[in-house]
Amino acid sequence: MPKSTQYQSRQSDENGIIHWSDEENQIWSELYARQIPLVKERACQEYLDGLDLLKLNEKEIPQLPDINKVLMEKTGWQTAEVPALINFGEFFRLLANKQFPVATFIRTREEFDYLQEPDIFHEVFGHCPLLTNPAFAHFTHTYGKLGLAASKEDRVYLARLYWFTVEFGLVRAKDELKIYGGGILSSPGETIYALDSDTPLRNPLTAIDALRTPYRIDIMQPLYYILPEFDHLFELAEMDIMALVEEAKSLGLFSPLFPPKEKKAS
Repeated sequence: MPKSTQYQSRQSDENGIIHWSDEENQIWSELYARQIPLVKERACQEYLDGLDLLKLNEKEIPQLPDINKVLMEKTGWQTAEVPALINFGEFFRLLANKQFPVATFIRTREEFDYLQEPDIFHEVFGHCPLLTNPAFAHFTHTYGKLGLAASKEDRVYLARLYWFTVEFGLVRAKDELKIYGGGILSSPGETIYALDSDTPLRNPLTAIDALRTPYRIDIMQPLYYILPEFDHLFELAEMDIMALVEEAKSLGLFSPLFPPKEKKAS
């Protein structure tokens, strides 16, 4: 998670409405138009079903109260407006209460293709469709409860599991690989790279492997983990994940599949 950000979240009015500028709505519209044809070919059906349910506006940034109505009806979830960056404790607290954090800012044109901070396009377009799905919603809720009770050290392990599922997960659908990770689905470059490139490894998901796998947030992923089927998220949620964290700690981390991040000259 970045330690500082240039972005400032927008505040909603007394009705929960954010008054976005024409430029902000235009950026959403361009991101949406570019990403929709990519995800329709590559996203899992559960994501596409959720996209249909949410009926996201293609011309302007959706309002969170409209999304909340659908999520509450389908899985009992809500979104929660948050600043551009929140700490792990607040993140887990929200998920444990079935509230998905949405930073209410949208990227600038200078960072149109990639930004480290999760903006409203990433959160709403990338993640909210799957929060209409019971398996995904249950896994995310369970994850939040575990993280809220976990130590600082254990949260770092849990973050890896989240990264390789909710953010950058692939799933086998019949005989095809599909995407369900929101970090991929909100990134045009990675949506193509994750499925079409020969560069990354694609391994079957086991929770213990994900807990032991280092990652970097500022590069295309060198490794993706594949769910055997989407409803396997139910099984994952029912595992003794904290016992697996202890096992992962005793086994140690795998060697990174990427070079260390270059330190900026002081």
